[in-house]
Amino acid sequence: VNLDQLSIAQMIDLMMSEDRKIPDAILAEKAKIEKAIKLITRAFKTGGRLFYAGAGSSGRLGVLDASECPPTFRTPPELVQGIIAGGQCALWKAVEGAEDDALAGEEAIQFNTVTSKDVVVGIAASGRTPFVWGALLEAKKRGAKTILLCFNPHLVVAAKHRPHILIAPAVGTEVLTGSTRLKAGTATKLILNMLTTLS
Repeated sequence: VNLDQLSIAQMIDLMMSEDRKIPDAILAEKAKIEKAIKLITRAFKTGGRLFYAGAGSSGRLGVLDASECPPTFRTPPELVQGIIAGGQCALWKAVEGAEDDALAGEEAIQFNTVTSKDVVVGIAASGRTPFVWGALLEAKKRGAKTILLCFNPHLVVAAKHRPHILIAPAVGTEVLTGSTRLKAGTATKLILNMLTTLS
């Protein structure tokens, strides 16, 4: 609450001290991340694809990671794909209400003809984003493997809706309340780096 009253040097120290908590929080979820990498690797070996589905910063990070695979690994662009709530313009501009549209998430999975060979990773800092859940539930219905990446270790999911893997590092509250592009965003980037690079 007193961020604006600190000196710039103190602000930097505060942000870095919070960011230092991220690696340990991610390592606490290492076994689940390992399982996710095994699922994705199996999908790649059997003709499947990896989809990221997210809204806002989470969606942008998914699109970013997907778009970097062809130049880095010479993969075909369809192998790893990012789906963002609100479509392409949401990459640079907020699209009001897009994250709350579960039906749009469902339709995005239908549009991409997701099958049982594919893996869908939903990215939602709170773990509750309707667009992401729409995508995950439709993917699961189609037999795809589903993974939820969130930063809410207290998230409770009904058994029938539960994704195959739930990765939920406890990164703690953000320096700027509610600004999940900070620690949650940094942790998302680190985990997506691992999912694609190691797969």
